[in-house]
Parts: sequence; structure tokens; C-alpha cells
Amino acid sequence: MPEGAESVAVRFRGGGFAPLPGRWSAAFALLIALAAWQGVCIVGWVSPLFLPSPFRISAALWRLVASGEIWPHLWASLVRIGGGWLAGTAMGLGVGLAMGLLTVARGVGMPMVSALFPIPKIALLPLLILWLGIGETAKIATIALGVFFPTVIAVYSGVDAVPRNLIRMAQSFEVPTAAILWKVILPGAMPAILAGFRISAATALLLVVSAEMIGAETGLGAFVLEAGNLMQTDRLLAGVVVLSLLGLFIGRAISILERRLLRWR
Repeated sequence: MPEGAESVAVRFRGGGFAPLPGRWSAAFALLIALAAWQGVCIVGWVSPLFLPSPFRISAALWRLVASGEIWPHLWASLVRIGGGWLAGTAMGLGVGLAMGLLTVARGVGMPMVSALFPIPKIALLPLLILWLGIGETAKIATIALGVFFPTVIAVYSGVDAVPRNLIRMAQSFEVPTAAILWKVILPGAMPAILAGFRISAATALLLVVSAEMIGAETGLGAFVLEAGNLMQTDRLLAGVVVLSLLGLFIGRAISILERRLLRWR
């Protein structure tokens, strides 16, 4: 510092970009929304046929749980989601890694993924039923197709985004190729892969409901469709609540997986 110059304190401009969970704020916002909903129904501004109150929906949900009526539908949907998601994820991981690592696989795979990904997978269900029969295989295959493409894109993008200097450094120390893949590329791509898992899980949930509405007698989608056809809107929204809770459970499971696999961050 030059002689005679005065030191001036500089305001700290760091911080931010580190959002906190905010659990209580989410619960508070939900309570406000439910209270407003219940108030609208009590005042009578909306017919109970078109919009049942939260109390009526809760009572319908309790009856479904206590009687055991909802459990076969929930179990059928879980089996379809689990089978389709595991099959689609396994294929997507393999193809995505190949596209990220191999020039030939990337050249062949990118045009095919770009052409087939926008097709609504539920539109292929009648064709899959024709090929595979009207049983569970066609529904699981539809979910697997819907999961496959976002998984491929997430894995390929994650592998492609791994810094090349890390790979070159490992190669300069003569680290084996398998070790580079396991210790450098996969950890670097893991945030994108897990983000793809969130998208593919939501896709699987959407597709299982659509598939069950089209060609199933059991499952949450079939239950919601039947309740809607009978104008039992309290049971319909109770089924929607179960779907929402299922989505929250899946998201929570992926968050736990993220904390375990991304501890290095």
C-alpha cells in the first residue's frame, strides 16, 4: 500500500447459490392452500360434485385404506412401474455410456434418439399389445420405452460433460481404462445421471396411469378412471392423492440416493 494511503473496508459480496431445504415453508404454503380450498367448499361457491372438500377427500381416502380396496391397485401400479423403470434404466445406462464413450455409438445413436424420443410412448401401447399380448408385458414395455430415452440423454450428457483434463491426467499416470471409467467418468457424470433418474421416474408414473386407463382392470389409473366414470369425484381425487404421495416417495428415495452417491461434492 502506498505511504499515506487510507485502507478502506470492502463489503463482502460472496454467499448465495446455496438454497436451504425450506421444509416448513412448503408445509405452511400447503396448509394455506388447503384452508382456502376448504373455505371455498364450506361457503358453497363450488358444487361438491365438481370439487369435493379436503375433508371429504380425506374421508374417502381413509375408507379406501381401511377397507383395503386401494392396496391391490397400488400394488399393481408399483409392479408395473418397478419393472418398466428397471428395464428402461438398465438399457438407457448401457446405450448412454456407449454414446458418451464411443464415436460410432454416438454417430448412430444421436439421430435415432432425436427421431424417436418425441414420439408419445403411450401411442405405441396398441402396437405393443398386438406384439406382446394384452397382459402385463405390453404395459411394462411401454413404461420401459418412456424411461429409456431420458435416461440415455442424461447419461450421454453427463459423460460428455466430464472435464477432459481429469481423464487426460488419469491416462498420464497410466490408470487402467476400467478404473478411469469407474473412478473418473462415472462420478463426474453421476449428478446428471441422477437428475435423469428423477425425470424418468416421473415419466414412468405418468405412463403407468395412462396405460392402466387404456387397458387394465387394476391399478391406480384404472381406479381413477372408474371413479371418474361414476362421478365419484371424492374417490377420484383420493386416487390422485395416492399418486401424488407415490411421486413424493419416489423423489425422496432418489434424494437419499443422491446424498449417498454424491458425498464427494
